[in-house]
Amino acid sequence: MKANVGGIDRILRAAAGLGLVGWAAFGGPVWAWVGVVPLATSAIGFCPIYPLLGLNTCPVKG
Repeated sequence: MKANVGGIDRILRAAAGLGLVGWAAFGGPVWAWVGVVPLATSAIGFCPIYPLLGLNTCPVKG
């Protein structure tokens, strides 16, 4: 897996993921646990959907 998630994208994913997981943890709807997905993709720097869509926000080529 080559990194395909860049800096700002990672920050936005982490913020959205933390927000959703925090909401779920403090009484929000069960579906808010989906925030684990953007947290994971932010942490590993790879989004499995991006290659299917032809996207890459990572500035490192290689």
